[in-house]
Amino acid sequence: MWTADRVGHEGQLWQVNWLLCVFAAMTADPNSDQIGPGVDPAPTSRSWRVLRLALLGVAQVVALLFASWLFSGVSASNVGAATAAVAVLAAVNAVIWPLAVRLTAPLIGLTVGLFTFVLNGVGIQLVDLVVVGFVVDSFWWALLVALVVTVVNVSIGGLLHIDDDHVWRQRVARRLLRRRGDIEETDVPGVLFIQVDGLGVEVLRDAIATGHVPTLAGMVARGSHRIIDWECDLSSQTGAMQAGILLGNNTDMPAFRWFEKSTGRVMVSNRPADAAELEARQSSGSGLLSGGGVSRANVFSGDADDAMLTFSRLRDRSGVGGSTALIVATPYALTRILVLAIIEIVRERREARRARRLDVEPQMHRGGSYPFLRAGATVALAELTQAMLVADIVRGVPSAYVDFVGYDEVAHHSGIRSTDALCTLKRTDDQLRRLFSVVPSAPRPYHVVILSDHGQTQGATFAQRYGESLSEVVHRLGCEAVAAPAPVAEGWHNLNGMLTDVAASSSVLGSTVRRVTKSHTVGDEVRLGPHDEIADEVRSGDIVVLASGNLGLVSFTRLPGRATLQAIEERHPHLVTGLVAHDGVGFVMVRDAELGDLVIGAQGTHRLDDGEVIGIDPLAPFGPNAARHLRRTASFSNCPDLLVNSFYDAADDEGAAFEELIGFHGGLGGEQSRPFILAPTSFDFPDEPIIGAAAVHKLFTGWLRPLRDHQRAG
Repeated sequence: MWTADRVGHEGQLWQVNWLLCVFAAMTADPNSDQIGPGVDPAPTSRSWRVLRLALLGVAQVVALLFASWLFSGVSASNVGAATAAVAVLAAVNAVIWPLAVRLTAPLIGLTVGLFTFVLNGVGIQLVDLVVVGFVVDSFWWALLVALVVTVVNVSIGGLLHIDDDHVWRQRVARRLLRRRGDIEETDVPGVLFIQVDGLGVEVLRDAIATGHVPTLAGMVARGSHRIIDWECDLSSQTGAMQAGILLGNNTDMPAFRWFEKSTGRVMVSNRPADAAELEARQSSGSGLLSGGGVSRANVFSGDADDAMLTFSRLRDRSGVGGSTALIVATPYALTRILVLAIIEIVRERREARRARRLDVEPQMHRGGSYPFLRAGATVALAELTQAMLVADIVRGVPSAYVDFVGYDEVAHHSGIRSTDALCTLKRTDDQLRRLFSVVPSAPRPYHVVILSDHGQTQGATFAQRYGESLSEVVHRLGCEAVAAPAPVAEGWHNLNGMLTDVAASSSVLGSTVRRVTKSHTVGDEVRLGPHDEIADEVRSGDIVVLASGNLGLVSFTRLPGRATLQAIEERHPHLVTGLVAHDGVGFVMVRDAELGDLVIGAQGTHRLDDGEVIGIDPLAPFGPNAARHLRRTASFSNCPDLLVNSFYDAADDEGAAFEELIGFHGGLGGEQSRPFILAPTSFDFPDEPIIGAAAVHKLFTGWLRPLRDHQRAG
């Protein structure tokens, strides 16, 4: 159990072998261990570092002796033989591994890194040839020994907070990238935009106060960076916010998923085909990352030429060489991802049982495929994202935008301030620290901007509270033909995105994925798990009901254009009044044929066109800019006929999602609308509040403009 508890405690995970790290610790300057911009690490004496590495070496020796006792195909005759095997393995990895990676780089790229498993096995067999008394009977037993070494490095290295692998990783990557001619020295600063998905500004401040984000806390405490908050558009979710931040335009995107009457389709922001179409609609060609920037693990590319794990550009293979080099820059990198994924699955199952035992409220079902989807988001995607960004830093890209989704994924299911979510945030903070450690040796100086795209609000779901979903309420109020697909968890989209990305490659792994997922592939897109498609239902139905967090969208397929209140009441006389009267509904926005757009609550109406309020303003709990956001959404060609927002209780700071998520975002109410920007104090900050993602785009492009001008002048 200590593995699940302590591995990743502060995210300290280590995979470089013992002897190499002892050498690094003995020869490194103890005063040169700068972690990142504005962050000074706690001083670590050379003797203490060597002692910790020696303890790890002892653990590896014990592990080999245990493997020898447990497995018939592995033999270490005595302590001396096991010690010699650890030492020789260290030498093999230190001397031979970089050369092997360099010589086999094309094959590693072709297999998307899987060939490194072969190199691991060969390395163990070399130890067998050299060390008397250490024997592995076959290549497969050698792979098993490599797995044992990885488990020890991950777990014991994490306990001892050993953190020298970034040095090894960036050196190997630099060698490979320099050989490719991808590194160009310059004194023109670059900017790294790092998004921590779903982290609200108040949760960030709480996490700083409680020590969960020591890296970010240090940046603030030492005055290199400052926190500013900003306000999301409606809808407060990644698709619309990244379109605004990266492309400068998120008009006609009323939610994470919506029904388009003009095409008869349900659009989903992060479904690859839809994301590509949406980017084509929104882009002017001069996005935030145009001019040499890179996009990593985002929904949209920001007009970057180089985009990987980006939903709108999944078939774009540019930049794969550099990132692959970093993924395999340490001997056990891929094995480490597998080990950490298993640990994350165990951690999730343990935390879910704990929540049930303690009767934590709110909580939700967390079984089935969710533990595996969580591991994919918090481990596999995070590790790949980090590796790609380290490669980008090492080769000196002028700008990058990357999204870490782990906190958002866990907070959806565990709660925004749960121990589970904050521990995930702590591991993300440690990943940032590791990334920052590469910056001082980059071929250009870098400014670092940390931000979130939205926050989250918390509460028991609509169905948990009232025993029925929004679509069931619509049906109960007299609407017969209702099409209401269950929202697909973002984890499935993340997994399918990674598989689609791999399947598009010409590698051996890509070919394998294409064969395995052939029956689950639509066009070029892998679609495992549930789908958002409702084409058949729409053709035979009358009403489409969709959910985007606590935002509900009701569209009448047989009423052309934006249906008016009068037309809706003629067909379904009890629908609007019934929705407004429901305890779980905060307001309904609908267009009146004479009065224009109305926001109707249980005790009053707000006329958006002239601002007149009759009775109690239904927008009062949702902030001073609620009417502004709704007017903008009402102007969209894709605005639903009825826009339904759940209630928000300001006293208890909770609302209710129409999806089965206890931490949610998508509509108005609470912390979901208040993300943050953590930026260098040397940058210019606006005096007025930042409202909307397009305003963030304008701010960021203003920060980039002088750097780009300097680049062109040079």
